[in-house]
Amino acid sequence: MKKKILISLTLLPFLYSCQFSDNKKKQENAIKINSVSVVIDDKLWNGEIGDSIRNKFATPVIGLPQEEPLFTINQYPNRHLDGTLTNCRNIIVIKKENKSKFEIRENQYTYPQNIIEISGQSVSEIIDSIEHNTFRIIQKIRQTEIIEIQKNNLKTPFTTKKVTKKFGISLHFPKGYRYVMQKKKFLWLKKEINSGSTSIIIYQVPLYTITKHNNYVNNIVRMRDSIGNLFIHGAIRGTKMITENSYAPYFTKTTLGGNECFETKGSWQMRNDFMSGPFVNYCTIDKPKNRYIVIEGFCYAPSKEKRDLMLEMEAIIKSLEIIRKPNKKK
Repeated sequence: MKKKILISLTLLPFLYSCQFSDNKKKQENAIKINSVSVVIDDKLWNGEIGDSIRNKFATPVIGLPQEEPLFTINQYPNRHLDGTLTNCRNIIVIKKENKSKFEIRENQYTYPQNIIEISGQSVSEIIDSIEHNTFRIIQKIRQTEIIEIQKNNLKTPFTTKKVTKKFGISLHFPKGYRYVMQKKKFLWLKKEINSGSTSIIIYQVPLYTITKHNNYVNNIVRMRDSIGNLFIHGAIRGTKMITENSYAPYFTKTTLGGNECFETKGSWQMRNDFMSGPFVNYCTIDKPKNRYIVIEGFCYAPSKEKRDLMLEMEAIIKSLEIIRKPNKKK
């Protein structure tokens, strides 16, 4: 009898731990992508500091056809971090006190997580700290959201052996994607969603395609328009995807998978049709093979917000790894 009681008491912490772990996972899963919790007194939130936070972190996302905020901001009165708030991935704590402080703490209560503390002796000092560190905060939050998406993608992976075999690269897709077109140097994967779809296309081009005359943006637009002409057509005869030319695409140089990369964001449209949407294009240099690997995500979701859809595709693209075969010993 004593043995039975002892076993039961021994199992209790384990059972509680399992239940706690399951509850924590449910809470983590309930937190939406691109959400930021701001812990701040109501008086400060309704004044200049709140205006500064909204102007910096709820500014419209670049490259979307309709205005959507960079992050969804939820405000909480200033209090100690406790309860469900500790499960949030991105927390900004604002305090007016006798010391000035800017600090980012990582993974204190969950993973991934950022707790960003900003304090100052005056309103102007706090606003200066926010403005001085805005870029760093945005980059950190976006990186955390991409890690979270990639972590979830690995839980329900989609087999990409064809991608690896054709291009010598590794990408992590979640379930739901399917191959809709396969050509010699081109793949198109699509996922159906409510009222639309998300797509990722992969292809390769010679280095001179983009670097010719160093006119990167125009060369990238011409390249993607030629791909649209060849492969991406609408249901109506004579329709094809092109880059919308109402405004110049957003362009920057970055790195991807440890390699130099060009990032281009803009809008696409279907010529001779009414379909349109946003795209994000990454051209990653692969010097050993004298090529650019081009991976582009685009979506068609006329009745849905597109910010989170685009970030989900960006997370897939940023899982890129170019597979290098080891050198054979002589």
